Amino acid sequence: MSNNRIHAFGPDVLADYDAVALADLVRRREVSPAELAEAAVARVEQVNDTLHAVEVADYERALGGAGRPREGLLVGVPTFVKDNTNLRGLPTGYGSQAVPRRPADADGAFARQYLSLGLTVLGKTTLSEFGLNSTTEYQGLPPTRNPWQTDYSCGGSSGGSAALVAAGAVPIAHGNDGGGSIRIPAACCGLVGMKASRGRLVEGEMARMLPIKIIVEGVLTRTVRDTAHFFAGAERYWCNRKLPPLGLVEGPATRRLTIGLVMDSISGCRTCPETRSVVEQTAVLLQSLGHRVEEIPPPVSQFFNDDFADYWSFLAFMVSRFGHRRFGNEFEASRLDDLTRGLATRFRHRSWRLPMMLLRSPWTFRQHGRAVKNCNVVLSPVLCHVTPKLGYLSPEVPFAELFQRMRKYVSFTPINNASGSPAIALPMGAAENGLPIGVQLSAAHGGDRMLLEIAYELEQARVWRRISDG
Repeated sequence: MSNNRIHAFGPDVLADYDAVALADLVRRREVSPAELAEAAVARVEQVNDTLHAVEVADYERALGGAGRPREGLLVGVPTFVKDNTNLRGLPTGYGSQAVPRRPADADGAFARQYLSLGLTVLGKTTLSEFGLNSTTEYQGLPPTRNPWQTDYSCGGSSGGSAALVAAGAVPIAHGNDGGGSIRIPAACCGLVGMKASRGRLVEGEMARMLPIKIIVEGVLTRTVRDTAHFFAGAERYWCNRKLPPLGLVEGPATRRLTIGLVMDSISGCRTCPETRSVVEQTAVLLQSLGHRVEEIPPPVSQFFNDDFADYWSFLAFMVSRFGHRRFGNEFEASRLDDLTRGLATRFRHRSWRLPMMLLRSPWTFRQHGRAVKNCNVVLSPVLCHVTPKLGYLSPEVPFAELFQRMRKYVSFTPINNASGSPAIALPMGAAENGLPIGVQLSAAHGGDRMLLEIAYELEQARVWRRISDG
């Protein structure tokens, strides 16, 4: 372990197992959920003083309930839930100092689906304020750190979950994605992160209130099969009949695909050389596996960038203007960070564009579908450049400068949120400084199974680096 790399892997009952392997051990009674929970708590305590990834610890209740009989595809596996999702008895802070910390009266709608897999929840993880930033950093508080190199960003907004999974504290953790918030931290921390098709999973409370449904739930994992088993288990709880059933995807398909390659985004920011190299190597690997790879233009028009930025600003405005209605009279708008306030101000100056942007939203769905109709899957970077150091995307950076930095950095992932299409981030390479670099594979709406199948194939074809490697 280098001086600024930290992990918790060791010779305890968790070992280097993924969630599927641990659940199998529980079913065969070779280990108990309580033993797994105790080992996970010890691992979290080993790394969290450095990572700052746990927002709310619930160890006592988790250990007390770990011995109760349960069922589910991931029974007994320790996990965390992102702190923008209600869990009965725990406060939900949304990553913001403006939100009062009151215990939730009941589990949220998606939380119930998540718990149906039999997981043992140890607490809640950090996120950027209301998930608006692509790093998990705060104003006046310690950041959540990347376990691969602790002076670098772990991504956002599901940064706490990504940091704990990458560090080996737990094998799987909850995230959600409204513009890349699962895929970005997956890319930064060397994980698998899938944003499912819109409607694949039960919607969380925040998603239900939005005029455009860009937020979907999901998980961060270290293996493709953990992600696949999560979706299979979630589907047993609730299945959207408007989408093709997913079932349990257990490996690659034999079908060879046409893969469209998008190397540069519509933002005008050219992909950095190190990221470009990893995407190109992945394209060559896919060709060697028998797939056809051909370059295609970005699957949306130029106006998409401004539309998404306006919607992003609109969400911040709604929080700052109406937060007291959503969170109660104790909500303190004055404690919002400078990014949220800057976005809200930006929207006030551009609010006249909202009707046009809302009207164009369905067109983005149709345009994306037409653009990818001649290919099965699209290969692209997850991010325009390699993971930045902490501070580069901090909410303490002056808003105008931060806004431009974020728009250049996060230029591939939002397309799938706007179109509702699925996308998966995979850890296919590394930068010169050793930090992971992810690639993104996306498909048309409903094509989740195809993404999992090709993800399995890439995982088998190339051994992914592990943080515990020398």
